[in-house]
Amino acid sequence: MQKANDAGKTEKNMMDKETKASEEILQSIDETDNTETGNGNVTNENTDSDDRPDKEKNEAEELREKLKKKEEEYNALFDRMQRLAAEYDNFRKRTQKEKERIYDDAVCDVVSKFLAVIDNLERAVQASDMDESSGLKEGVNLVCRQTMEVLEKLNIKPIEAVGKPFDPELHNAVMHVEDENLDDNIVAEEFQKGYIYKDEIVIRHSMVKVAN
Repeated sequence: MQKANDAGKTEKNMMDKETKASEEILQSIDETDNTETGNGNVTNENTDSDDRPDKEKNEAEELREKLKKKEEEYNALFDRMQRLAAEYDNFRKRTQKEKERIYDDAVCDVVSKFLAVIDNLERAVQASDMDESSGLKEGVNLVCRQTMEVLEKLNIKPIEAVGKPFDPELHNAVMHVEDENLDDNIVAEEFQKGYIYKDEIVIRHSMVKVAN
């Protein structure tokens, strides 16, 4: 009986030793796996750390390239806008000048049509000086003044002639006269009044006699 108990204890001790040895082996394997896993993580982290500067550098280069392209597009659009603005300003000025020229031509054309009426009115005023009736003279003078006021509002005025130096741009010499009281090339007499628009455009030249 005692031998049986001793044999059982011996077997149990052997099993315990085997179990303990197995646990130690498993623990050793786990530690090895953990160490390898840890080393792998360190390697990956180091690899990521090594790759990160290059990646950031590439991203920065791409951003710089995009910024450069945007600046080029902006400069091109800005330059185009400036050219369009300049072209529009030139077009506006040309259009304004063209409108003014058309208006000036229209005014001169219209006024030239009734200058003969003014001539007849002035002749009537001169003729009325020999008439004893003052009513006719006053009436004709009134019409003549009103007509001249209309012309003045249109920036049209008579060209000065008598006593002025002859100017072929303003006067039309139809006769010459010797006059010791006048210097050479001075307008001695006006046969028909001339008219000028805005002091620039001659609607009709003055018909004059010039002293030699």
